[in-house]
Amino acid sequence: MDITDDAFEALVEEALGELPEQLIEGLDNVIFVVEDEPEDGSDTLGYYDGTALTERDSYGYGQLPDRIVLFSGPLSRMCGSEDELYNEIWITLVHELGHYHGIEEDELHALGWG
Repeated sequence: MDITDDAFEALVEEALGELPEQLIEGLDNVIFVVEDEPEDGSDTLGYYDGTALTERDSYGYGQLPDRIVLFSGPLSRMCGSEDELYNEIWITLVHELGHYHGIEEDELHALGWG
C-alpha cells in the first residue's frame, strides 16, 4: 500500500501509545527509528540494535542508545490497508521490544509476536 512518511510515522506513534505496559515499563536509553529499507535489500520489518536487559550491566557515560528500527518499505508492501499496517507495526514493535527485554526469537513466535 502507498503511504506517506508522515502517515507512517503517525501510525508508529499511535502503536507506541498502545504497547503493553510491561514492555515499555523501565525503558532506558532506547530510541525508535523509521528507515525506508534495510541496507541488505531484505524484507526485514524491523530490528533491535543493542544489548538486551538480561545481558547488560549498566550504561556508562556517553554510551549510544539502543535502537529499535522499523522499515516502512517492507511493512507497507506487505499490507493492503491502514488497519493491517497498524497491526504489523504494533507486532513489530512488540517483537523488537521483546528482544530488548531478552526474549529469544522462538519464544516471541510462540507468544504470537513473531
